[in-house]
Parts: sequence; C-alpha cells; structure tokens
Amino acid sequence: MAEPPRTRTEHAIVVWAIGGVVLLLLQAVWRLLPRALEPLLAGEMTTAAIAAYLVSVLGMAYSEGYRGFQRSFSPRAVVRALELAARRPSPLLIALAPLVSMGLIYATRRRLIASWTLLIAVVGLIIVVAQLDQPWRGAVDAGVVVGLGWGAIATIALAIRAMRGAVPEVSADLPASATR
Repeated sequence: MAEPPRTRTEHAIVVWAIGGVVLLLLQAVWRLLPRALEPLLAGEMTTAAIAAYLVSVLGMAYSEGYRGFQRSFSPRAVVRALELAARRPSPLLIALAPLVSMGLIYATRRRLIASWTLLIAVVGLIIVVAQLDQPWRGAVDAGVVVGLGWGAIATIALAIRAMRGAVPEVSADLPASATR
C-alpha cells in the first residue's frame, strides 16, 4: 500500500505529478468555459436548450465528476504519484510524473490499455462535439466543465488527504519490475 511522502524530494515529486494532472484539467476547463457560456450570454435559450444544459451538467457532474474522477481516476492518480515518489524514479520518470500519475506510461499492461483507450475515446468525443451547433455544443461543454472542475477539486483534495496519511486504498497498477 502507498504511504505519504517522507522526504522533501518525495513531496516535490508528488506535488509535480498531481500538480501537472490538475493543470491539464484546469487548462481544459479554461478552454471550454467560453464555449459553454456562449449560449447563456447570448440570451436566446429555448426551453429545450435549458433542459439540455441541466441534463448535461447534472449528468456529467455525476458520471464524469463523481464516478469517473472522485471514485476512480483521482484516487489512482494520487496513489500512483505516491508510489512513483517512493521508488526513487529516474529523472525521466520524474519529468513525466503527470503522465505516470494518469496511467499513460510506466503501468501494467492492463492499466496502459485502459488509460490509452479512455484517452482516445475522449479525443473522439471532442471531435464529435466540436461539430455540434450552439446551444447543444454549449450544453455538452458546460457538463464537461463541471465534470473536469469536479475532477480537479477531487484530485487536489485526495492528494492533500494522502499527504496527511489518508491514502486511498487502490492499486497503483505499476509494472511488475517496479519495486521499492
């Protein structure tokens, strides 16, 4: 089981790993927010568009924010950051620590397949949603903004708790060659 960081170096690795993940999430929120707000600021929302916004925001808050991030991705990202820091990684792995935390590199075969499949699916959805007209695109983007924002907050909160000793009990899914 992962343990809180013990040295300043371990703390720095965890902060970089989790900070990089959170910065990626917040960058996506920053880029999507204007598109999500565009139909609302235009002031010409139909009842159907308002309903789409509500369904999207509530649906994504639950599915992406709570279930996807808070219950799955964020705990694993935190545990992976802690385990990476404790294993005295190479300078290259330290530099790529956010990608390690996300399970995109330095992971079991199963984790790599799951993480890369999810990433490719998300990119595919981004391409499809970009083809939608407003206000429908804004409704989807608003839901994604809520989900990603929830994910960033959940990741930060879980990282802080883990640094204080309340480490999530999930597998780090590190490769078998990764030993302490």
